[in-house]
Amino acid sequence: MTTRDHVQHPAAADLRAGRLGADRGEPPPTGPSVPERLVSARERKGVDLSRAERDTKIRVRYLRALERGDYRDLPGAVYTKGFLRNYAIYLGLDPEDVVRQWRRERGEQTSPAPLVVPARPIEAPKRPLTFSPSIIVAALMTLGVVAFGAYLAIQLLRYAKPPELAVTNPAQAVLQLDDGTTSYQLEGTSTAGATIEISASGLTEPYRTTVQSDGTWSVLVDLRRGRNEFDITAKNPDTGKVTDTPRSIVITVPFLVTLAPTLTVSQPVDGTTYQNGAIPVEGTTTNAKSVTVSVAYLGAPGSTGTPAPSATPAPSKSPKPGTSPTPSHPPTGTSGPSPTTMDVDTDGSFSSPLQLTAGRWAITITATADGGQTASLTRTVTVAYSGVNLVIHVKGGNAWIKVWVDGTLASGYASGRTYHDGDTITFTGKTSIEVRTGSSGSTYFTLNGVSLGALGRTGIPETWLFAPPSKPVQTNRA
Repeated sequence: MTTRDHVQHPAAADLRAGRLGADRGEPPPTGPSVPERLVSARERKGVDLSRAERDTKIRVRYLRALERGDYRDLPGAVYTKGFLRNYAIYLGLDPEDVVRQWRRERGEQTSPAPLVVPARPIEAPKRPLTFSPSIIVAALMTLGVVAFGAYLAIQLLRYAKPPELAVTNPAQAVLQLDDGTTSYQLEGTSTAGATIEISASGLTEPYRTTVQSDGTWSVLVDLRRGRNEFDITAKNPDTGKVTDTPRSIVITVPFLVTLAPTLTVSQPVDGTTYQNGAIPVEGTTTNAKSVTVSVAYLGAPGSTGTPAPSATPAPSKSPKPGTSPTPSHPPTGTSGPSPTTMDVDTDGSFSSPLQLTAGRWAITITATADGGQTASLTRTVTVAYSGVNLVIHVKGGNAWIKVWVDGTLASGYASGRTYHDGDTITFTGKTSIEVRTGSSGSTYFTLNGVSLGALGRTGIPETWLFAPPSKPVQTNRA
C-alpha cells in the first residue's frame, strides 16, 4: 500500500492502531483540542492564513473560525466537516481523527466512520513546457510571416484610403469674433504626414502645413472685417489622394461702428467777464479720444464789432534786453494762443487752464472721436483786468526775487526769496507791482495776460516797475 493509500484511508489505520475506543464508549483521550491541533500544525508547516487560503481554497474567515473553535461562523456541520478534512490533510493531520475529535468535543455519539475519500489535495505543479530549437524557429517564422502580412495590409489601406480630416478649433463651423480681432488659430487632426491646405477669397496662395506625427495640425490665418470663409483640405503627398470631405469654416468680424462724440462744457460760462486772464476750461465728453481748445480775439472789452474773417496775426518781435516792451492786443478776428489738445480721462472729463489777455474772446472746444467725427461748442468771454496782475516764470536757471505790491514790501519777501528753474509765482496789486530779480535774463513776466518775456540779461540784477497802462520801467530800488 502506498503513502497515498494511507492518506486517503486513515480509518483502516485507526482500526489497526486501536483508535476506535472512543466509538465503543471509552472516555475521550486527553490532549490538545481540535483548534489547538490546527494552529500547532499550521505553525509547524510555517504558513500563515493567507497562504493557507491560497493553497486550500478555503476562505480565511472559515480557517480562522476553525482555529478558534467558532463553529457558529461556519455555514453548517456538513461544510464544517469538509473544511476540517481538507485543512487536516493540508496540515499533515489524520482527517478522520480530527473529525471524530470535533464530534466528541461537540458531544455527538460517534460510530465507526465509513471510508471517505477526502477532497483532493493541492495538485503538484505541472510539468513545465519545454521548447526545442525547431519549435522556436517555427514560431519565429510564423511571427515574421504574420508581421509582414500586417505590414502589407497597412500599406494597402494607406494607399487606397484618402487622409482623414477634422477641425477641432473652432468647434463650430460658423463663428463670430470681436470687431478688433485680426487673426485666428485654426487647429485640427488628420493623417500623420498629410498636407493641410487652407484657401480663402483674396489669397493668391493657400495656407499650407504638414500634419505632425501625433496627427495634429495648426495654422494662424489673417482675418478682415466682414465674412471670412476658409476651405480646408488634407492631401496625401505620396498618393496624391485628397480627403473625401473638405471642411469649411466661416469667421465673421463685425465692422467697427464709431459713434459721434457728445460734448458738455461746464466752464467757462458763455458771456462771463473775468478780472484776470486765467480762464478755466472744463467739461465732459463721450466717444471722444481728445479735446482741442482754440481761441479767437473779438476786440477790446466792451466792443461789439464782428471779427474780420480776413485778419491775420501781426508778427511779434521779442524785446531786446534792456528795452521796455509795450503790451498790445492782437488784431480783431485773429486767433490768440495756439490751439491746445488735451486727453480725455477715463470718466470722460477734461480740464485745462487758458491764459488770455484783456479783451473779448471766442473759446471753441472740439471733441474728436477715433473715426474723425467731431462735436464743438463755443463760449464768448471777456477779460477785463482790474488793477495789476503779474505772473513771474523762472526759466533757464535760478533767480533771487524781491517784490513790492502797491509800494509795500510783499509779506515774506523782506530778504527776498530764491526760486528755481520752472517755478511760477503770481502777484496782484491795485496800482503797481515792483520786482527786484538777481538774474534778469532768467525772469520772465506776464502782465495782465500779455507775455513780456525776459527784460534783461542772465546773471544781471535789475528792478522793474509794472503800473499799467504805463509801460514797464526800470528803477533803482534794491
